[in-house]
Amino acid sequence: MTNNVLLSTNFKDLKLFKRGKVRDVYDLGDKLLIVSTDRISCFDVVLPSGIPYKGKVLTGLSIFWFGLIQDIIPNHLITSDVDSYPKELQKYKTDLLGRSMLVKKTKPLPVECVVRGYLSGSGWKEYKETQSICGIKLPGGLLESDRLAQIIFTPSTKEDVGHDMNIDQGHAEELVGKDIVDKLAKKSIEIYKKASQHAIGCGIIIVDTKFEFGIYDNQIILIDEVLTPDSSRFWPKDQYMPGQSQPSFDKQFVRDYLESLNWNKTPPAPELPQEIINKTTQKYLEAYKRLVGKGLLR
Repeated sequence: MTNNVLLSTNFKDLKLFKRGKVRDVYDLGDKLLIVSTDRISCFDVVLPSGIPYKGKVLTGLSIFWFGLIQDIIPNHLITSDVDSYPKELQKYKTDLLGRSMLVKKTKPLPVECVVRGYLSGSGWKEYKETQSICGIKLPGGLLESDRLAQIIFTPSTKEDVGHDMNIDQGHAEELVGKDIVDKLAKKSIEIYKKASQHAIGCGIIIVDTKFEFGIYDNQIILIDEVLTPDSSRFWPKDQYMPGQSQPSFDKQFVRDYLESLNWNKTPPAPELPQEIINKTTQKYLEAYKRLVGKGLLR
């Protein structure tokens, strides 16, 4: 496995808008340049090891999904064709190819829109304690990884530092207003349904996912990344077995490895062994290949 890894960018003559856990975002006035690096974060800590091709998988998958769901809601993508980027970006072409998007600059809404079709992760933990998720009461006797009878919308806060916090719909309405929350819930569930239908035909179960939305020209549009192994849980359909945790195509594999260590989940994070790095790359590339219908590395 090649160690073709981009951990960060430093485009000195561009204005850095934000350096997130995975993305470096530059301000181009009325547009943003989003660069997906190969950084990986777990438990809200960025690991020192990068995952080869990860940034290209996140970018390529987001672009694929933006196209598939554009009939449901518009999105912020302008282009990912580096040759048509502004002239001042051309000297960075090598770093930008395959892992960048030129997007509209929006006013992001301060709510993460989480949609769940199965009982897993923080939802499973909360269900065991309260038989509910984010204030939504669920039937008793459900097993870990069970498919939910109804897809649920469980918003969370968006935190720049630390963990996003699960909130109920009432709290979300306090943040952005009832009309907007109703629209976000409706659109999020529509996107999830259409994407899940596509993915199941590719042998992948989309367990849950999170979306971000922004306001552009007084309209709600989809922003950030969408339906990637970083923002979603992907399970192989042919190995699905309720009542236990599932194998996955996402970074749960890395989380499971880190859980086996004596690490307190605060910085500095440990280096990942090469075997874990290689397997994670394979999982991301396999998810891309199945969902898009062709390999990233051609």
